[in-house]
Amino acid sequence: MLKHGEVNPLNVHQLRRVDHCPPHFEKVVFEPYITEKQVTDWLYENLEGRFYVGSIDIARTPGGKPIDRNLLVAFELPSEASYFSLVLPSINTI
Repeated sequence: MLKHGEVNPLNVHQLRRVDHCPPHFEKVVFEPYITEKQVTDWLYENLEGRFYVGSIDIARTPGGKPIDRNLLVAFELPSEASYFSLVLPSINTI
């Protein structure tokens, strides 16, 4: 982890953040109140595995907005997805 001063080989070779979401990654979708950069900075600082961050459009019910753009964060390690999901309410604040 970056905040403990440990060097991560995936960071050194710029392989932590992937450009597409592989099917085996564990996905977390949420309505963002913060920027994508704030999310990726938190991920680099607090987690160790590979991840994907991108936008996803979700169709709503006929009475609401037709399409809502949410943030998709996916993790190679399921434990990191669980940790991120637990910490998300304190990170994603207005």
